Amino acid sequence: MHEGGAGIVQRRIALAAIGCVLAFALICVRLVDLTVLRGWSGAPAMTPAATVARADIVDRNGQLLARDLAVSDVYVQPDALSNVGVAAHRIATAAGLDEARVLRILTAKHKKDAFLLVARKLDPDVADKVEALHIPNLQLAPALKRTYPQGGEAEQVIGQIDSTGRALTGLELGLDKSLRAGKTVQLSLDMRIQYTLAHELQAALTQFEAKAAGGIVMNVNTGEILAMASLPDGNSDGGEHDSANPTRNRMLRDVYELGSVFKIFAFALAMEDHTVRLDQTFPIGPGFRVGKYLIKDAERMPPVLTVRDILGQSSNAGTAQIGLLSGAARQEQWLGKLGLLSPARSEDPEGARPLFPRHWGDVETATVSFGHGISVSPLSFVTAASIIVNGGRRIVPTFLKQSADRRGEQVISPATSETMRGLLRYVVTDGTGKLADVPGYNVGGKTGSAEKTDHGRYVAHKLRTSFCAVFPIDSPRYLVFVMLDEPQGANATGVMALAGHTAAPLAGRVVARIAAMLDMPVVADTSQTP
Repeated sequence: MHEGGAGIVQRRIALAAIGCVLAFALICVRLVDLTVLRGWSGAPAMTPAATVARADIVDRNGQLLARDLAVSDVYVQPDALSNVGVAAHRIATAAGLDEARVLRILTAKHKKDAFLLVARKLDPDVADKVEALHIPNLQLAPALKRTYPQGGEAEQVIGQIDSTGRALTGLELGLDKSLRAGKTVQLSLDMRIQYTLAHELQAALTQFEAKAAGGIVMNVNTGEILAMASLPDGNSDGGEHDSANPTRNRMLRDVYELGSVFKIFAFALAMEDHTVRLDQTFPIGPGFRVGKYLIKDAERMPPVLTVRDILGQSSNAGTAQIGLLSGAARQEQWLGKLGLLSPARSEDPEGARPLFPRHWGDVETATVSFGHGISVSPLSFVTAASIIVNGGRRIVPTFLKQSADRRGEQVISPATSETMRGLLRYVVTDGTGKLADVPGYNVGGKTGSAEKTDHGRYVAHKLRTSFCAVFPIDSPRYLVFVMLDEPQGANATGVMALAGHTAAPLAGRVVARIAAMLDMPVVADTSQTP
């Protein structure tokens, strides 16, 4: 054979060899696909999509709140086991599982040669122990586990996902698309503020033997929610009230009659429409009658009060008269304009729908003016109250960090907002909110003591108390709202259950602790009585 012919033969042999190698490799890939990936009955296909991590969630300062970690699911083919009982014991011991449960899985009816899911989401160190058992046809499949480094703190806001990675509640649900896209989400929450709010709520819960507590801290100019908590939560110490769902964010998913904090809106309407003057007087006495109903006050009032003192002393009888001057149609339109007749919109999709009168007559107008007969979520209230004090401009609540003022359209006049800030400061300096005052921070605010209902009837000594604090009131930046469910007054020490003695000092303690964290300078009191 000549030299050229030999070269052709050699090239053909090389090509044939390469073809054999490629064919063998293809067969191997196919076998792996069939026996390892697709041959597992009940096991997920090991595709990249099955192990795509959700993005991190961090607070406004970059503190990690949620992250996916690589873990392993354990699958076993029982038909390959020589002794199922021994295998169950070894797997359970290595993984820290219930042996009886593992044995039930391995002895249950199954398709021949099926791989059964024995354990989900084992941490790497535990998975290594299981793998080291060298049990025939025991396989580890890659999986992901959502972890929350801060434990139960802010869990009601952050939300939950199920064992398959499906978002269920909270921001995990509302921001699911962004998180699945792999982009880190930075929240408006400040965990320093969150810890402080939760700590003070827990202290008040214990001090006043209340059933529950909740609170929100909001920036009134950006709508950013810096903290939001509902107790009892997953971090509570136990007790008879811990049967409540600890993961439920009651600050936006539930609605309440908030009582006298709602007077903020009745007075703002009166100021906006100039239906009253601040020095104008109204008869109070034993109460004010609307139809067959007598509206009375929780505490004894003077025969006559000025408008500013009706708010300062939180008179229901006086506020009802002021509300009636506005009228039903105007009141309903006003509350709708402030967003109180629709769910609060935010990145959390679970905002509750408010409850308000179907028929809005004189009785309804009178009672709604002091916060009875209408139920809203605390988030809706806080958003509307922020509009009242921030110069009168609309804001949208947000759980995402913002870098600029987000105030929008003018909802009420700047003059009305200024007058209301003066009145709210007066409530703290000369009215029911004195225990919320914090020297150096010019706190303004309003108390609320709402009677709860039982089978449709109000119960006089079953209260839900709240306080709305704004600081510094001359140029507001932050609003603190706190609420206590059925606080018990300690009569022996002169402390009553009303908001001025329970919710007001709670709000004051929160303001005193977070002001320095927010770089708020201590200032002289420049407020003047409106």
